[in-house]
Amino acid sequence: MTLDDLRVFVAVCRAGSLSAVARELGCTQSAVSQHVKRLERETGVALVERQPRGVVPTQAGRVLEAAASEGISGLDLAVRQLRDLVDGASGYVRVATGATTVRHFMGDAVVEFRRRHPRVNLEFRTVSSGRGSFDALADGSLDLAWITLGRPVRGIEQRAVAELPWVLAVRADDPLAERERLGIAELADVRLIRLPPNSASAAQLEAAAAELGLPLTYDTNVADWDTALLLAELGVGRAVVPELSGLAATGDDLRLIPVPELRPLPVGWAVRRWEALSPPARAFADTVERFRRTPGR
Repeated sequence: MTLDDLRVFVAVCRAGSLSAVARELGCTQSAVSQHVKRLERETGVALVERQPRGVVPTQAGRVLEAAASEGISGLDLAVRQLRDLVDGASGYVRVATGATTVRHFMGDAVVEFRRRHPRVNLEFRTVSSGRGSFDALADGSLDLAWITLGRPVRGIEQRAVAELPWVLAVRADDPLAERERLGIAELADVRLIRLPPNSASAAQLEAAAAELGLPLTYDTNVADWDTALLLAELGVGRAVVPELSGLAATGDDLRLIPVPELRPLPVGWAVRRWEALSPPARAFADTVERFRRTPGR
């Protein structure tokens, strides 16, 4: 049994496919299968069950996957921390986020962090889903993920940084543009630009509206918050979005009307373990939090 065997096995369990892991590793499906078979010989039990559309871990396989994933993540973290000790003030910080997040939540913090830690390698990655971020944190390929906070996730720690109130974004010449605030009932007849359907922010918006007895209706779909804001500014539609930093300066054609009855959107950090973060990663997270607590710096 080798560390490579365990890494490949964990990858197979997560992908549910020998061929997918083979493509990712640039090897044959037979080579991937040999790693799994070696573990099965060592443990004396079947670890995966072949199905028509891939493989799934058996009960024994789930036990080994959990232990192997925990151990591999710990080893990878230890290696990174040792490198940080050797490199002194240098190191790596790998963050799951996107351009919208950097623009509205982290811009000033990134500048400040770079000024204070010029030798640290910052790596920003776009991850397609919250689940993908959690998997990457669990396997050690990410240090931090900026997420919409939700239900607890096994093996992941979440920390709230801000609660964002919801606003209705409309063009300046819209009939609603001069309103100081909107009641939830006033959205009943408003057809909205829909936030990314699979996103946690969209799910929480719809849940917050449902709590108040209002099903939202849509006539346009977008892939991110900034696109929703752009379309609203162009007069293509109206969008309920979180109140993001810097929106007031986006232009004279956009108006943001608070909708205070909607439960705010909690956002913040997800990590594998706070106590195990490398010093550069912790410094980056702390810098972002500090700037969020003192907006306008």
